[in-house]
Amino acid sequence: MWKFARPIRHKIEETRWPSAAEAARSRLFSPIQIGRLEARSRTWVPAMVPWRATEDGFVTQQNLDWYRRFAEGRPGVLVVEATGVRDIPSGPLLRIGDDRFIPGLRKLVDAVKEASRGETLLFIQIIDFLAVKRRPERAKYLQRFLSVTDAHREALAAVTGLTSWRKADDARVRSFLETAEDALLESVLSPRELEALNFGYRERVTDTHLDHIARLPQELPGIFAAAAERARAAGFDGVELHYAHAYTMAGFLSRQNNREDDYGGSHENRVRLPLEVFRSVRERVGSDYVVGVRFLADEVIEGGSRVEDAIYYGQEFARAGFDFLSLSKGGKFEDAQQPKVGQAVYPYTGQSGYECMPTVLSDETGPFGRSVPLVAAIKRAVN
Repeated sequence: MWKFARPIRHKIEETRWPSAAEAARSRLFSPIQIGRLEARSRTWVPAMVPWRATEDGFVTQQNLDWYRRFAEGRPGVLVVEATGVRDIPSGPLLRIGDDRFIPGLRKLVDAVKEASRGETLLFIQIIDFLAVKRRPERAKYLQRFLSVTDAHREALAAVTGLTSWRKADDARVRSFLETAEDALLESVLSPRELEALNFGYRERVTDTHLDHIARLPQELPGIFAAAAERARAAGFDGVELHYAHAYTMAGFLSRQNNREDDYGGSHENRVRLPLEVFRSVRERVGSDYVVGVRFLADEVIEGGSRVEDAIYYGQEFARAGFDFLSLSKGGKFEDAQQPKVGQAVYPYTGQSGYECMPTVLSDETGPFGRSVPLVAAIKRAVN
């Protein structure tokens, strides 16, 4: 995990519960309107992923117990973990990509409503993600996954000074690279190939040479809308569209999105698909259903979006009619630490991951309230 060069250990203050009179005077415990609904307080449990679903994405007793414990505290709002909108393998992550998931999700809704005595609004965060492969063994990558091209042969000829590489067959190139020193390998492989070797293959929204990536703008609005409709059928009070961190919709919003169609490059193009997804969801679930969004106040990566981008997106989301905006920070793949062979890269291990989930080992600022200035700037602009 990423750490500051000279971290300072900050103390966690002892918990002190407010008196009834203090709570009555506090904004935190005052009601707030969210779309057509009213939350009894502004206490909010954001989406977390406890990895308690089955490998097929179904709700388990562990899921029910996890959310029941939060609901017993009767927060104003409780947001269920990132839940996959596609019916594809995703490990022990909840799914909502097919009607067969509705009964289990309905049990979860009933458990929360019972435990909170009906006082907690329950939203579900819905997410799309692209393929991320485990880091391969070097020999396996070079022998099975690397597509040998003339560019590799030319690079080998230039590095070694041997023109015979220009006519070498694939097997000879692979065998040579398998035992080559790292410096030579770095001279021959492209940056994306080196990433696939050292971190595992990872798709991006900019990989428009892949048909399924090129078609995302045409397919995702309907996929998200169907998932939101299932959420309503299961009894959730609303949905939170996941446009944050290292996942598909965040990729479209990122300043690194240089797609050459109408969905990359400028601010207007980068926000186009997120708005189209929202409009499709709104049309499907109706104007009386809560639809919010989770997005980044700062990507915290080189060449990534900053608060100025988030201000623009927040204003556009507000104009479009989102019922709430939920801000996060960082949590990106681009600065994640290298995984071990056989493991997948995890987007919360670099500096952007720290800023997403800070610990008491921090800098002078400390772990608490690190995003407050960003959120305040966005809120001022949106208001």
